[in-house]
Amino acid sequence: MIHRILLFTFFLPTFLFAQRKQSATEYIAIYKDIAITEMDRYGIPASVKLGQGLLESSAGNSDLATEANNHFGIKCKKDWTGPSFHKDDDAKDECFRKYETVLASYEDHSQFLKNSTRYAELFTLELTDYKGWAYGLKKAGYATNPQYAQLLIRTIEENRLYAFDKPGSSAPGELSGKPRDKKQTPPPTPRTPRGKSDNTDLADFELKQQAGRAIMVRNRVQYITVKEGDTFESITRELALLRWQLPKYNDLSNTSKLQAGDILYIQPKRRKAFTDSHTVKPGDKMRNISQEHAIKLSRLYHLNQLPSGTEPKAGQLLKLR
Repeated sequence: MIHRILLFTFFLPTFLFAQRKQSATEYIAIYKDIAITEMDRYGIPASVKLGQGLLESSAGNSDLATEANNHFGIKCKKDWTGPSFHKDDDAKDECFRKYETVLASYEDHSQFLKNSTRYAELFTLELTDYKGWAYGLKKAGYATNPQYAQLLIRTIEENRLYAFDKPGSSAPGELSGKPRDKKQTPPPTPRTPRGKSDNTDLADFELKQQAGRAIMVRNRVQYITVKEGDTFESITRELALLRWQLPKYNDLSNTSKLQAGDILYIQPKRRKAFTDSHTVKPGDKMRNISQEHAIKLSRLYHLNQLPSGTEPKAGQLLKLR
């Protein structure tokens, strides 16, 4: 029965969500991890990036977001050679950048700010100075709305996005800086507009609560977090799984000991990850990388032409797609 409920929830037809607008909470749940990653790579506060995304895309509901995957309102400019999307804005039929995925929009936004001398002063500010960033963006001409800085600050503070600018802010299931309300309805599976890539599904989000256990999703694969005292047998009974499924799905033996805090997939991992590559960190093992990205361990070895059982070297770039 649990399987049927979970599968029905997870694979609901996309048209069921087409009639409702995505909320700010849902937007944050889906894109927070991208914003944190971009902060680490480029030095742009995650709160500012998420706040701008919320504002510029109307929480992912605007025509520009749904038709062109453009979440930051970036126009074509002279140096843009990619596809475009035209709509009325400050002037009639203006040219906006169009992206294959939302991830591409987030990355281009980072490069747009980082590579322009107009915004150079912003990168001298502390990552926690979201107000300085908001006023600096307005001063540099990012938006024509005279109230843009105040609107951005209000968006950040109302959703407590500043919590994502601090170390350890990317805990799975955390939707914003607020503690999660256990009675809150979990956000639906992010929908993929027809004919577009599914690479927008980057963030972990909660699918369902079952017997006090959060069922999470990463790379479109359901997982749980191991609690103190959990065993394969107890989880198998709790979630009505077959005895072989948990060890197989997680590349473990039947006698492996579970540790509290471990990620444990309750569905088969996928043949490709949501991102193109992974740079190996000191101490990284192939199985850990497989778990981190919800990609099959055997597939990870195959993609990188490595013999099964070998481990990568720190600094090595591994293909995930």
